[in-house]
Amino acid sequence: MGHYEATRRRHLAHAATLLPGQLERLTWPANRIAAERQERLRELLRAAQARSPWHAARLRGVDAERFREDDLAQLPRMTKSDLMSHWDDIVTDRRASLAGADQHLARLTSDEYLHGDLHAVASGGSTGVRGVFLFGWREWAAAYCGFARTLLRERATAADLAGLPASVAFVAAECATHMTSSMAQTFANPNIHIERFPVTWPLADIVAGLNAAQPVMLLGYPSGLALLAVEARAGRLRISPRRVLATSEPLLPHVRRAVEEAFAAPVANVWGTSEAGPMGVGCWRSPGMHLCDDMIIVEPVDLAGRTVPPGTRSDAILVTAIANPTLPLIRYEISDQMTFLAEPCACGSAHRRIADVEGRLDDVFIYAGGVTVHPHLFRSGLLVESGLVEYQVRQTARGAEIFVIGSLRDRDAAARGLESALSRLGVSDPRIGFHPVEQLERQPTGKVRRFLPLA
Repeated sequence: MGHYEATRRRHLAHAATLLPGQLERLTWPANRIAAERQERLRELLRAAQARSPWHAARLRGVDAERFREDDLAQLPRMTKSDLMSHWDDIVTDRRASLAGADQHLARLTSDEYLHGDLHAVASGGSTGVRGVFLFGWREWAAAYCGFARTLLRERATAADLAGLPASVAFVAAECATHMTSSMAQTFANPNIHIERFPVTWPLADIVAGLNAAQPVMLLGYPSGLALLAVEARAGRLRISPRRVLATSEPLLPHVRRAVEEAFAAPVANVWGTSEAGPMGVGCWRSPGMHLCDDMIIVEPVDLAGRTVPPGTRSDAILVTAIANPTLPLIRYEISDQMTFLAEPCACGSAHRRIADVEGRLDDVFIYAGGVTVHPHLFRSGLLVESGLVEYQVRQTARGAEIFVIGSLRDRDAAARGLESALSRLGVSDPRIGFHPVEQLERQPTGKVRRFLPLA
């Protein structure tokens, strides 16, 4: 742990050198943002052609020096299946391999570096298809800055926050395989008091912890914030945060309203992905978010792959992660639905404004006696399984039946681990069953609903 802490402190110091420039980017005019995208896109293409065998073949004939953002439409899209099938030939750091990243993720109990300077994270995605993603030293710090810069600017400029302690409560993932957990640990700052409450804890314990912490800023998943709003209205949760930040799940309008009313505080939304880090961050001035379009290029498309105009909801997005040449994602398909907004934000930012990303809010399971179980309990237990391809969790009266495509290292051990976690939360005599299947039940849209609560 001593070696990790020394490395982490160096990384925190590196992030501090990046922050002034990252804060300045929030004030850039549109032409400066576009120029940054162009420069970083060409750097990404050069790195992919030189150090990624898979991309070298895919980008044969592409002139990176003259390539423009509009030329992206000429390239094929990239899928998660492409990534996971060719991971070792896509990554540009030749020390890294999918097998090594999987072994690293499987033994994580807290944040840890891979090969001394890399970070690996896992994601189940909205469809339950597992993905593994990699960030280099600078890229991990830049991603942190992309998430933090709006919050830090708000902290420095908002009159109602002046003189208040820098106290933050974060109700989110506990497992370090999740970006929200590992990044918060990497860049823990002694000047900012952060209390972390795993969203998989019993709700009463989270409420008690928040009552003791009295945070000025409250961060969490929308599904968790919605439950906390209920607790606040019932008088059990007695906190008065000045700002609320929702992250990692779709923020539905009724959840935003409920949280704003319960805490009498504005809510900003954050759209982040394990694939590309920060995608969009709200500013508390209006609904929606500012696209992090100095760090990513997003193409909103319909089912046929055609770009949709502003004001039209996309069926998917194609992301080019221009800030991460370690694992080049070029026109990478993500199933999030998003809408570009034509109207500028009241704050005056030139970063393109987007509506809150639409999608399915993960369902919370509620068991006898009102025991509430967040989906991350199941995610954390399943994402370490490198042989798992897809999964669907169907709640039962005493646990869940989990339908899986792929393989588990030890099915009985995995079941016992989840049963133990449910028991600690108060589920009486829990039972978990695993069922190998060839395909999962899909909705009419073609998507898999990953968590199915009892009716």
